[in-house]
Amino acid sequence: MVTTDIDTESMHEHVVIRRGPRSGLPIIVAVHSTALGQAIGGCRLTHYRHWRDGLDDALRLSAAMSDKCALAGLPNGGGKTVVALPLGMTLDGASRRAALHDVGDVIAGLNGTYATGPDVGTGPDDMVTIAERTPYAFCRPVSAGGSGDSSEHTATGVLAALHALCVERFGSSDLSTRSFAVLGLGRVGGHVLRMLADARATLVASDLDDSRRALAGAAGAAWASPQDCLTADVDVLVPAALGGLLTPHTVPTLRCAAIAGPANNQLDAPTTADLLHQRGILWAPDIIVSAGGIIHATAVELHDETSAQATLRVHGIADTLTDILRTAGATGSTPADAARSHARQRIGSGHH
Repeated sequence: MVTTDIDTESMHEHVVIRRGPRSGLPIIVAVHSTALGQAIGGCRLTHYRHWRDGLDDALRLSAAMSDKCALAGLPNGGGKTVVALPLGMTLDGASRRAALHDVGDVIAGLNGTYATGPDVGTGPDDMVTIAERTPYAFCRPVSAGGSGDSSEHTATGVLAALHALCVERFGSSDLSTRSFAVLGLGRVGGHVLRMLADARATLVASDLDDSRRALAGAAGAAWASPQDCLTADVDVLVPAALGGLLTPHTVPTLRCAAIAGPANNQLDAPTTADLLHQRGILWAPDIIVSAGGIIHATAVELHDETSAQATLRVHGIADTLTDILRTAGATGSTPADAARSHARQRIGSGHH
């Protein structure tokens, strides 16, 4: 078992890299910060060319999670679990269980400094399996005493953010007078589309999976190809699929006035925020917009709040975003820079 305390720019407190004794797979747990409290972050079970690519992912995502928690006002820091599968490997029920038990043992060894939840390649049921080895697994199904699927709470947070964004960009929170392009109709994107339809907004939607056309139709949204949806002439673009969508190549083709959505890592590189700023497109940082699920799950499962109390916290995303957008406007900086400095400030002062 390799346990390192590394001194890098991101200064992770603790990184564990271990070959799982049951699965033989590389189990990586990165704890970025516990300055605000227990570190939290998802368990990613996916393929990598080399396990070191999984380590890079864990380091990057756990640092982003610290910012996300700080901006959400959570009494938590950032962490991440990565199970690095070799290319072409598929896990059957028994080998998956073995890998998740290995994850549980590594987390148990951290004595409560880190708790994990679902991420790419894992779901609520997997958290039950991890919880057989450690209590520090959240977003378990409701039937297992957890708070269940977080996608609806994430969508509620996205809607709160869209209201705040529209006030800042267009002077009104009324969504019925606005047009939105929702790119990606997975669990969160589907909920967001239905909520926007309920608010009588004008909608364009897209997904790589053509079967989701029916969902768009039911919401009264015009269907477009992913490319046409990205460049649609709308007020607000809502990225709700995979990250890395906003690049020096795509930003010049955009015809929206603002962008806010639940997709993680929307910018291919931090400098792309400057390109959006130069074009006068107001970008709501994804780490603020997408925090609803984690805010709700941690409030209910880790901090013993009621679902109603937790939902109030999710609506607080609107105030957080308003704060960041106004700070950016007043200082002439990008919302991305304003968000980063706000997060660092809170982590640095260690305010619980």
